Amino acid sequence: MSRRQKDPLRSLTDEERVELSRLSRSRSAPSAQVARATAVLAIAEGQSYTATARRVGRHNGDTVAQWVARFNHDGLAAVVPRHGGGPAIRYAADQQRRILAEVARVPDREQDGTATWSLSTLQAALRHAEDGLPTVSTYTIWRTLHAASLSWQKSRTWCATGIVMRKRKHGVAVMIIDRDAAAKKS
Repeated sequence: MSRRQKDPLRSLTDEERVELSRLSRSRSAPSAQVARATAVLAIAEGQSYTATARRVGRHNGDTVAQWVARFNHDGLAAVVPRHGGGPAIRYAADQQRRILAEVARVPDREQDGTATWSLSTLQAALRHAEDGLPTVSTYTIWRTLHAASLSWQKSRTWCATGIVMRKRKHGVAVMIIDRDAAAKKS
């Protein structure tokens, strides 16, 4: 005989039941969301926490009890796992939008010292901007670009072939034109 539940599942609305049912059958949703949706539906059908835990691949019913308590409080948002530990997320949506805005901006040769963005030039531009991110790393920039489905090879802005601006030791930028660039290209 199981013990009394401290926080039993509240009754589900029709919309919640439909969404949980759809999510529990999904083959493309993240497995953690499918497991949580399946567990909440099983509890709503009257199964025990222990049986439900075994059904979704967990060892005991305590995890299912926590999912149910969170579902009672948050509704369908409880199906999406939260941050699972480790260091706190440093660069949230606002900072990621700032990174993407900087990538969308065409670099200024004078101000940024480059005609095309690389991870290190983006990092320098973001660190020195007034509304920038003073401790952003190239890995964070890369991860943000990757999450936004940007591939560096596909989205890179290219220079004209054979023309380059070189910065000399004394600080003057000099344009160098390679007259044989077309012949070297092929």
